[in-house]
Amino acid sequence: MTSAVAAEAKEQTMTDEDRRVFEGLFAPQVIALVGASSDEKKHTSRPQRSLRRHGFQGKIVPINPKRDEIFGDKAYPSLLEVPEPIDHAFIMVPAAAVPEAIEQCIQRRIPVATIYADGFAEAGPEGRKRQEELVARAQEGGVRLLGPNCSGVLSTKPSSALSVNAAIEQLDITPGSLAVISQSGSMTGGLLSRGLGRGVGFSKVVSIGNESDITVGEITDWLVDDPETGTILLFLETIRDAPRLAAAARRAVEAGKPVIAYKLGRSDVGRSLAASHTGAMAGSAEVSDAFFNAHGILRIDNLEAMFELPVLLGHHRPSQHHRVAVMSTTGGGAATVVDRLGSMGVEVVTPSDAVVDALAGKGIDIPRGPLTDLTHAGTRADVYGAVLDELVASDHCDLVLAIAGSSAQFQPEISAGPLVRAGNHGKPLAAFFAPHAPEALAQLGESDVAGFRTPESCADAIRAWSQWTLPSPAPEVDGRAIAAVASTLSAMQGRRPNERESADVFGALGIRTAPAVVVPDDAAPDSVADLDIEYPVVAKILSGDIPHKTDAGGVVLKIQSAEALAEAIRTIRENVSTRHPAANVDGVLVQKMESGLAEVILGFRRDPEVGPVIVLGAGGVLAEVYKDIAVRVAPVGIEEARSMIEQVKGLAVVRGYRGLPAGDTEALAQAVVSLSQLADDAVSEITEAEINPLLVLPEGAGVVAVDGLVVSSPQK
Repeated sequence: MTSAVAAEAKEQTMTDEDRRVFEGLFAPQVIALVGASSDEKKHTSRPQRSLRRHGFQGKIVPINPKRDEIFGDKAYPSLLEVPEPIDHAFIMVPAAAVPEAIEQCIQRRIPVATIYADGFAEAGPEGRKRQEELVARAQEGGVRLLGPNCSGVLSTKPSSALSVNAAIEQLDITPGSLAVISQSGSMTGGLLSRGLGRGVGFSKVVSIGNESDITVGEITDWLVDDPETGTILLFLETIRDAPRLAAAARRAVEAGKPVIAYKLGRSDVGRSLAASHTGAMAGSAEVSDAFFNAHGILRIDNLEAMFELPVLLGHHRPSQHHRVAVMSTTGGGAATVVDRLGSMGVEVVTPSDAVVDALAGKGIDIPRGPLTDLTHAGTRADVYGAVLDELVASDHCDLVLAIAGSSAQFQPEISAGPLVRAGNHGKPLAAFFAPHAPEALAQLGESDVAGFRTPESCADAIRAWSQWTLPSPAPEVDGRAIAAVASTLSAMQGRRPNERESADVFGALGIRTAPAVVVPDDAAPDSVADLDIEYPVVAKILSGDIPHKTDAGGVVLKIQSAEALAEAIRTIRENVSTRHPAANVDGVLVQKMESGLAEVILGFRRDPEVGPVIVLGAGGVLAEVYKDIAVRVAPVGIEEARSMIEQVKGLAVVRGYRGLPAGDTEALAQAVVSLSQLADDAVSEITEAEINPLLVLPEGAGVVAVDGLVVSSPQK
């Protein structure tokens, strides 16, 4: 974790002010509806009806200067004229009138205001400016804001359905342990209806809107302390306030409250905006996954799994192993799930000898493959139940997936009955019934056994469970290395680092670079005859303004003599002057050509959503094509660095694959750890850093950087 996340993680409970805002949001006694309408066709009339329909026991105060009464509640012309204290102001006036409403909230010392109006940050630069001014004034006056562009909030205990969402008004909402925070207001009703259709209940539902003040991370943190909430579901379009969300998620793991995220925006859009190959390779999906994994958040891709996964998790915590045993009475139905699990990298294990022998003693023979296919014999309750019991009791697996065919639809006692009985044994259970079997699924739901309706949601939920691990503690900062990097940056006096200066940064971190000398830009090419360097060499343009030197015609490889070097320098200067005439050129870097067992790309960047990340991948000219990478939130410790090396398929060549010479993977892991130290706040001006390639030498010989890039934005 960065120091900001570490500081947030120390917070254990809500402050008095947080509690006041939380209760204003979810347990208000007096709600003011600013801009309430008496026209039932308007959205602004809905919150009043919704509150009453769902049993709100507090006082509703409509604010409308043209009405004395709305739907039986006394109306007031402004907040200033309401006689009693107000806990929550729900503001439904146009954007231009919102500032005046907030001024009245400040005067009345209302702890929280929800803003339904749009026309703020989502509307462009002018709207963003209006929003920033509004938030600044509210913060100055002691009022917290939810929204703008927010459809409302829901609490079931106590009941407070404060929303303009039509679905929330119409649905019969069952109280339960699921809390939902959605960055999409329109999806709040959709998520509620889907969940209720699965038989689950809800504690809190929040439309977060523009997240101008109160954030997803803040509400998540509050819900960790909410006794009515057991699981927190996030519907995300982006990640804002990552340190607070990270700290909240870590607290949730400790409290036994899973945080499950469904995130949009997992495409490649925006990768080309980064200066380094690292930025192009590690896109939104990889970076958000790294963030979720680092902080114990389960990420799902299938929306249906959002409501079935909590049941699968039950009261379990992340485990060290994630081995799955699969039993089935239908080969085809099982394949629809098992094939997906295999493509997702989930470990499906064969039954142990102890399980096979125990069942054989009961007259039941099972195959020894990864799928325990019981065929027609499995449609007998005694066989199905006996196999399930043995798998649940065995220590060779950590989750049991039971799949059944038509017997689940027509004889639920055969398939659902044993699962209900086995559900109390402490091991996660999942069930998928190939034909739709509503009665069997209902029996599982009543007994808190995870029953899945589609193979996609089943596989996705098990994949999410298999990647769920305890958050790692933050590694210690190497203060000496960070101080050395800071000193190196200071010597640059705000200039963009060229490759030689970038090498100085890597050297300060303890990462060795290939020997090199600089031929100044004003030096004659023929003067290289006097250079003290071992051939063959590579010549590269030296400029902080040209990050991609090859594309600029600024690199010549395999130079064997001083004469060839002089010609290479002339060629490089000519190419660069043509393609980058405005670039500030510091000369030509002449570097000894090195060789190793493998080329690696090692990069660091400060992601705009999640903060610092470290990226390791197979290097070379096709690095961006293959995208064979491992991404983690920075900084990382040595064990995490080793796991990154294991994850990159292309690095099998240095792991001794099929008798190949082993590379110095331990030195590579240490280089990963070292570069990830750039996450420290003391060197926050470094926005990106990359070594490409970093050569992995034979075991015991270390690693050596032969090209590198540091991108910095000097602090003001």
